[in-house]
Amino acid sequence: MTGGTRPPAEPSAAGGMMRQMNNQIYPAAAGGASHPDAVQMPGAAASSPAGLPGPAHVLDPSAGLEEWLAARGQPAWRAKAIRRWLFAGRAATFADMTDLPKELRTALEERFLIFSTRIARHVHAEDGTEKLLLELADGQRIECVLLREHAREVSDAAGGGRLTVCISSQVGCGMGCVFCASGLDGVIRNLTTGEILEQLLRLQKLLPAEERLSHIVVMGMGEPLANLDRLMPALATAQHADGLGISQRRITISTVGLPKAIDRLTAENPGYHLAVSLHAAEDALRTRLVPVNKAIGLAEVMAAADRYWEASGRRLTFEYVLLGGVNDAPEDAARLVRLLGRRAALVNVIPYNAVAGLPWREPSKAAQARFLDVLRAAGVNVQVRRRKGARIDAACGQLRRLESASAGPAIPATSPASPGGTRPAE
Repeated sequence: MTGGTRPPAEPSAAGGMMRQMNNQIYPAAAGGASHPDAVQMPGAAASSPAGLPGPAHVLDPSAGLEEWLAARGQPAWRAKAIRRWLFAGRAATFADMTDLPKELRTALEERFLIFSTRIARHVHAEDGTEKLLLELADGQRIECVLLREHAREVSDAAGGGRLTVCISSQVGCGMGCVFCASGLDGVIRNLTTGEILEQLLRLQKLLPAEERLSHIVVMGMGEPLANLDRLMPALATAQHADGLGISQRRITISTVGLPKAIDRLTAENPGYHLAVSLHAAEDALRTRLVPVNKAIGLAEVMAAADRYWEASGRRLTFEYVLLGGVNDAPEDAARLVRLLGRRAALVNVIPYNAVAGLPWREPSKAAQARFLDVLRAAGVNVQVRRRKGARIDAACGQLRRLESASAGPAIPATSPASPGGTRPAE
């Protein structure tokens, strides 16, 4: 549906940039974290674009759209109509919202932004995967991905394929996973709610009018649970009938495993699928691969995951990136079996996708087979992530890193504004 076409009364409800993790541990970054203890926890924002000149993002709660409309004597349903135009009507400008008064459309254009980003690069893969490198208003860059899975690839309740989006929650990442391209420069700042939602708008516009996004995975750049204050309103909008109408059971949040943040999610909204990135089943190796583990420990991570499962009733997913010669031996698989115990969980095994300049390598086919055999023999529910978008550097952070290398360093977060899979659980 193009701009200027009236949206339906209600959008239809749908009813890897997958986290690939890098070599340099806790590098210093402008406005970023250099140590696990300095990582921004939920509710404690990293630097944000607040204060930059120009209009506010219409989808950001801090923009105050409802209050702005009320101050101008507009009925309360106008905000709902605007959101329907954005998500169902795919309007690119306020001028496209033809059932709004012309004066209101003009005023909206002056006060609010629909798109605060510009597409710095758009790449396609032969398997239908599309990746966007978005430049934010402050010159920072993030990535988001559209993954197309055909009906023959997945078992879907709707009987068709999936149109999954993988979105980022932060600029960079402060978790320090040594094999991840996202964290080379540490965490720069949290994304705003508007910037998170804008990724969905951008990716939706890649689809023909008759197609709708079906799943969301928050597995792009950043640690989602370190930005819950902005992520949760964005996901609530995506679920709403005036948003994308995507069922909560089709939204997966990935985390390196922050127990306090998992407990907060458990208390506030345990309806999402939770995917915990393990990558090792004993503390010494996990701390080597995921340095933030030193301050946490696997026992606390697993206990918090158990509490989430008890509250949500949703099967947990544990992600395990296989690194050749590092964590892919049968002994590593046996330790994972013991760690999981009798948990009714899914293990998502992700053969490493090599990142240029990093020392880690892909596991051999034989090593993968031996690792999987141990898990399956123990009755572990396991799946292997199908590689999608490998030729377009679809693993999170790769395209941003390549572009930065060719174009120079990213603009610091304090600079003036510049112009414009893992498969989700069933």
